[in-house]
This record gives sequence, structure tokens and C-alpha cells, in this order.
Amino acid sequence: MPLINRFAETHAELTVIRRDLHAHPELQFDCHRTANIVAEKLREYGCDEVKTGIGQTGVVGVIKGKQNTSGKVIGLRADMDALPIFEATGLEYASKEAGKMHACGHDGHTTMLLGAAQYLCETRNFDGTAVVIFQPAEEGGGGGREMVDEGMMEDFNIQEVYGMHNWPGVDVGKFGIRPGPFFAAADLIQIDVTGKGAHAAKPQDGVDTTVVAAHIVIALQTIASRVADPLESVVVSVTSFETESKAFNVIPENVELRGTVRTLSPAMRDTAEEQIKRIAENTAAAFGATAKVTYDRNYPVMVNHDDQTEFMANVARTVVGDHNVNDDMEQTMGGEDFAFMLEARPGAYILCGNGEGAMVHHPEYNFNDEAIPAGCSLWANIIEQGMPAV
Repeated sequence: MPLINRFAETHAELTVIRRDLHAHPELQFDCHRTANIVAEKLREYGCDEVKTGIGQTGVVGVIKGKQNTSGKVIGLRADMDALPIFEATGLEYASKEAGKMHACGHDGHTTMLLGAAQYLCETRNFDGTAVVIFQPAEEGGGGGREMVDEGMMEDFNIQEVYGMHNWPGVDVGKFGIRPGPFFAAADLIQIDVTGKGAHAAKPQDGVDTTVVAAHIVIALQTIASRVADPLESVVVSVTSFETESKAFNVIPENVELRGTVRTLSPAMRDTAEEQIKRIAENTAAAFGATAKVTYDRNYPVMVNHDDQTEFMANVARTVVGDHNVNDDMEQTMGGEDFAFMLEARPGAYILCGNGEGAMVHHPEYNFNDEAIPAGCSLWANIIEQGMPAV
């Protein structure tokens, strides 16, 4: 049963919640206002247990079904944090916090899971326990890792876990999923290049770290073009190039490079780390400089489990129809810290159509409120079909 009609009734109420969250974005673990709203709503809906402060500002709600003969516990996860972006949508409910914006749709994710929680508390038409998980710090902070490390899975006896993300470019009412590696590992690199400072008029007296660092940036691109198998996926992006001097006539002694590395396999991840260190250190040495590489293995590859992927895809079909579910969605080099939860428990992650418009992480992005009923319906059906009442 798709439940679309039920969520049509609460659509206006949920839209108000979503737009309020959008207007008041919070970054990483600083999700106090959002977490308070979530906890308040879960208590209002009648959750059997609401626990706050997991993974610093995470919230978990427990909803017991009419029966519990199965002993099964399924977790549903939404993320709550925003991005450090200046919003450029011009919407009446645009961010009121300068330099902070819900540019990835986590406001929508939180709202859809709240809508599902409200329905599940009202109906409880399932045999088992539903656990709704509201996570902070998906955008680089590793909130999923924090919640797992604090023992969330064990404390709530979660046996399977599911996640969802909106996806611009896919029509509202459509879903995309695939088994196996889905989102890439997202690692962080910092390269500190040290040479010898000098006057810009006398480069022969120094070792120019600007030139050295520029050669390193270019050379790093050979990892994808000349080291990796052409059928492998790897992206090495240097996104920050900063010298210690801002003067027009000074050759700086130090340059700091920062960037990100995206891979879809453990072997390629190892290769990328090894090659970045080799290229940076040896390129610097060729010019008489040194390079220190700090490689931070941040988010692992997000891998969907086969059985749970098939189940989630089939549930989506009951909600929106066979022709609106793509179970061979293309892989993405974006990172997703739901990967930590999928390392801890079997589960799957699905993409929910957001319609046309700016892509996530863009200052003109906006979550499409018309996607709310489909997302809520999927969540509710995951619980009712995953733990059917006897």
C-alpha cells in the first residue's frame, strides 16, 4: 500500500517544518536547534523513546509496532546539517544565517523522516521496532561514524539500516538505487611544501615553492590519466593553494595545498595515497624543496548490501510503480558518511527524485517539497513491508 494519500494530508504541515529548517541552517555538529525540533516532534508524535545527544547532537526515536513477535529492528536514517555556503535562491524562506545554507537538502531528509515517524506512531501496523535516526555532521564531520562508535547499533539492537538522499535531475516520484559500491570514498589531503624564501627580483637566491607546488598540482593529475587502470575510478582535486606571503615581491618559503581524493575500491584508494606521496615528495625534491603529505582517510566507499538493496527497490516499486524505479543507478564520486552505518549493519541507500534545478552544493539549490510524500511513503513502507504485521 503506497500511502500517498495519507501523506498528501500532512504535506502542508511537513512543508512548513521543512521551510523552517531551511531558514535556520546549522553546520556539522552544531545542530542544536534542529535536534531540539526533531526531539520535540518525536515526543509529540508519541515515540516510545526519544534519546538525544548521540554523536554529540544526534537524535534517535524508537517506535514499537502493534506486535513484536518478530523481534526485528529496522533503522531509518536522515541527516540534519547544512553547508557553509551563501544562499542565492532569493526564496522567502531563504537562510537567515549568512554563510550557512541547506544546499544539500538535509532539511528535506529530516522532514520526510519526521513525516514517516508521525504516521508510524499513529498506525503501528508492523511487527517489530522502527528506529528513526537523525544524524548531524554528514557534510565532512563524520556524524555517522560518531553515532556508530558510540554504540548506537548495539544500544537499539538495530539489525538493518536504510538511508535516502534527494537527487536533482531525477523526476519527483522516481527512485534510483544499485547494489554494491554506490558512493565513493572521500579522503582529504594536505601537502605542505617548504623551500627557501627570497626577493622576487632574485629567484636564484631561493627555492620557489610556488613553482614547486604548481608542478605538484599538475603532476597529481597523472594518477588518473597514467597510473590508474582506465576502467577504475579516481578523482584527485586540489582545491586550495595558499602561500604564506601575500606580497607582490616575495617568493614564499612555504605553500600549503589542500584537496580531496575520490575512489570506488580499496585497492585504488591505497594506490592513490601511495602515488600522491610519491609524486609530491619526489617533485619537490627535484626542485630542491621538500613536501610533507597528510592523507586523511575520511569517508569509506558506501556499499549497498545485495539483499537489502533488492528489498528497498521492491518497496519503492510498490510506492511509485515499476517504471519509476531504476535499480541500476549510476555510481557517483560524491561521498556519503552513511557508509559507516552500512559497514556496521546490512542495509541500503536510495536516491529520491528532486526534479529539475540546481545540483546539490550549489548556492541556488532548493529541496523540492513535492518530493515529501514519496519519501515519507517509502520510509513507512520499509517498516510495514520489512516487518509485516501478523
